[in-house]
Amino acid sequence: MKRLIATAALALAMLTGPVQAQEADAPDTSQITEMTLGPEDAAVTVIEYASFTCPHCASFHAGPLKQLKADYIEDGRVHFIYRDVYFDRFGLWASMVARCGGEEKFFGIADMIYAQQRDWTQGEPTEIADNLRRIGKVAGIEPDALEACLNDEEKAKALVAWYQQNAEADEVQSTPTLIINDEKYSNMSYDELKAIIDEKLPE
Repeated sequence: MKRLIATAALALAMLTGPVQAQEADAPDTSQITEMTLGPEDAAVTVIEYASFTCPHCASFHAGPLKQLKADYIEDGRVHFIYRDVYFDRFGLWASMVARCGGEEKFFGIADMIYAQQRDWTQGEPTEIADNLRRIGKVAGIEPDALEACLNDEEKAKALVAWYQQNAEADEVQSTPTLIINDEKYSNMSYDELKAIIDEKLPE
């Protein structure tokens, strides 16, 4: 489980290559789209705070989240919200690639990034960026669009500011962290998650 470090210095450091940090103007976070699954009026809302470079988050997406989709999201009983946490610039780059596909492709690309986490996170920064480009291309994003996403400095700044606002508001200290109907939980097995959700669902 990774511990969250949210500082202005880290935020600026994460914006170096492919995008470059400039003066620290207040970013406009209103442009950031909340990535969700399931109806907004579902009885239970599950918010996951996760990082694309967190191994425990990769395990959660490979197991519990897939079961959550099948058992609760697809039938409309759970509204799922994914919120990025950035420990490093590589997690930020991964998020920019996943978001490059828009809402329609986000979760499919996110699944690919988590499934290939051990591979794309290896090497020098330029190699990691190229690895993420390959994932984006396999997902059907055109090369020019992919480059535009990776070099969108304003979007990168806004994403970092948005993550810090969310993490501070919900007092998130590690990943994955789950907020289930306003109650905070740490990483857990699917059986534990299922029991909590069942308890919160109406009779």
